[in-house]
Amino acid sequence: MNGQASDGDVDFDLRRLDAYLKDWLGGNAETRVTRTSGGMSNPTYFVTRGDWQAVLRKQPNNVLMPSAHAIDREYRVLTALQRSAVPTPTPYRYCEEREVLGTPFYLMEWLKGRVIYDYALPGLAPEERAACYRSMSETLAALHRLDYRALGLSDFGKPGNYFARQLNRWSRLWTEYRRGDDDNPELDRMVRWLSARVPESDSLALCHGDFRMANLVFHPTEPHVIGVLDWELSTLGHPLVDLAFNTQAWRMAPDENGGLLGLPLEQMGIPNEHDYLGRYYACAAATERLTVFHQVFAMFRGAVGSAGVAARGELGNNTLPDAANVGRRLARAYATRGMALIEGEP
Repeated sequence: MNGQASDGDVDFDLRRLDAYLKDWLGGNAETRVTRTSGGMSNPTYFVTRGDWQAVLRKQPNNVLMPSAHAIDREYRVLTALQRSAVPTPTPYRYCEEREVLGTPFYLMEWLKGRVIYDYALPGLAPEERAACYRSMSETLAALHRLDYRALGLSDFGKPGNYFARQLNRWSRLWTEYRRGDDDNPELDRMVRWLSARVPESDSLALCHGDFRMANLVFHPTEPHVIGVLDWELSTLGHPLVDLAFNTQAWRMAPDENGGLLGLPLEQMGIPNEHDYLGRYYACAAATERLTVFHQVFAMFRGAVGSAGVAARGELGNNTLPDAANVGRRLARAYATRGMALIEGEP
């Protein structure tokens, strides 16, 4: 799992982690830790101890909303997905004792592959890009086909209408993150529009919650997914919300979280949105189709999530440089794209 990293910037006592690993692994090798540029919500680190390597995920030190940093849920779903059709890193150990690092954390396999943050997949040949997109859609479809009951995840979501529950949760988060009543009025308009159109649906699947290019690990040299990362928002939910979040890139500009809008997709080997959706529908054996509601809902989630990045940045608790300004800018971009979907309705 190769990502950009910066030495130092470790917000816990390395001596305590070293003692924990020594007690578990034995030996006297030196423990080295490097913080990655990923994990905008839950800080993520590469850890080595001699020849042993792992990735460490922990809660941030300043938790704005504990339910939004559910490290234990990440570890649980990774454990459940082992030997399933969805490739994931192997989870090693979960620690809930706060005296070690100050927050709960877990250790997992360090996958050796490529994490590509830009949907344009720079540096790849057109045929490689096409294969990467096929693999991405097939991986999402495989996730939604899983029998969550057989995986022991029947209680991984709450009862009741998924859309109403999620709308309530993310609206509350927006209340926590916003600066004032004049902060992102288009996001407020999206909330009102969604609240008046909550659909009924019996579809339920294990959903990732943040299934995008940057949360996939591709094989080091081959164009296929070898791991899905960052399960913080995973739950039992409606698969089309996952799909809508995954396909936001076609409606976002390159400077808006690495979107595809305005790029020469055919020349680049990247499928258009219609063809990508068609492949997902076929692989997932889906009977329902994406609607404007699902797409607006995903933009709403993206806007609130970005506002959360900004709020954590204002606390000095984020891996992104200038996180507060970046988060606010992206929150406005998502809200603008969401309102464009609403206003484009017939």
